[in-house]
Amino acid sequence: MAPTEKAQQELEQIERQVAELESNGSDDATRRQISKLQDRIEMLRREMNAPPTAWQRTELARHPQRPQSLDYIERVFTDFSEIHGDRGFGDDPAIICGMARFHGDEIVVVATQKGRDMKQRVYRNFGTPHPEGYRKALRVMHIAEKFKRPVFTLIDTDGAYPGIHAEERGQAEAIAHNLREMVRLEVPIIATVIGVGGSGGALAIAVADRVLMMENSIYSVISPEG
Repeated sequence: MAPTEKAQQELEQIERQVAELESNGSDDATRRQISKLQDRIEMLRREMNAPPTAWQRTELARHPQRPQSLDYIERVFTDFSEIHGDRGFGDDPAIICGMARFHGDEIVVVATQKGRDMKQRVYRNFGTPHPEGYRKALRVMHIAEKFKRPVFTLIDTDGAYPGIHAEERGQAEAIAHNLREMVRLEVPIIATVIGVGGSGGALAIAVADRVLMMENSIYSVISPEG
């Protein structure tokens, strides 16, 4: 739970206590208790209205109820048609790729997806792509270049998957290859960090002509804990 949510819940609870005390009586002890609670209310309101700290922004960027890539794809684009597989090893559900339309214009979408419930998160590998995900993304970007379609990327990942099998299949090489090839692409690329943009795992689909960030999103060279 984000700190602002905790403060909001405590504020509502204290306001209910104050209302109950005011309705029950007005002796000196009750007035002193009400005065202490009102001081706490003022402090909580100042805390909630203060600009969020760097860590609070990180918690907001990771908030489980924050909109994810599929939410944006459903609402921003039309006629989305997903493309699967890297034509080499397999498909990676952590990265979603496909063709769509944006205000009637044909475009290509590449996005990371974390998943909502535990079943989805396991299926999406918690939004941490394997090398085949990055190779799939690059394959789709080359399709976009072939048909002169702009590329929209949506980034929400803590980083590339660090497991041994991903390393055995060339995780670092896949990321480096994407960085090189995205610089060379002859179609416009617009990258948007919608939540967490972590490390090279995010950068591998974020080399762009324009890089945008949603409010309270973060973009870092390593994880915030690092």
